[in-house]
Amino acid sequence: MDRLAQLQQFVGKEFDQSPSPFMKWLNPIVLSVEEGQLEFQYTVRAEWLNPIGNLHGGVTAAIVDDIIGATMFSLNENSFITTINNVIDYFSTAKENDNIVAETKIIKRGKQFVNAQCEIWNADKTRLIARGTSNLFKINN
Repeated sequence: MDRLAQLQQFVGKEFDQSPSPFMKWLNPIVLSVEEGQLEFQYTVRAEWLNPIGNLHGGVTAAIVDDIIGATMFSLNENSFITTINNVIDYFSTAKENDNIVAETKIIKRGKQFVNAQCEIWNADKTRLIARGTSNLFKINN
């Protein structure tokens, strides 16, 4: 079974079979999976908050990095694809027990480099929480 099909079998479920221990800790629910496009839902937990009770920017950045990594998995590349950089813009907040939705897309897919984007929204997608872009490099195995 290819990697895209592996991801697709989790639509509507927790992605508890991720090869990433960190993603297992984030515990996303897979909402949709297409090649180069994922949508995951997360529930903000108490340990994800900053001292004033908002979703910590570092956790937001980690979600962006992690789901973009899963998006690379969906491409069925023979190469390992590693992050070169992440740029995150923060627009709004989320509170404990809020559901947030992260959605990704590929901006440019080249021979050696991939540029991808992730947007994190509130549950009904009326408020953008953050947008991240990432450049990634293909490492031949």
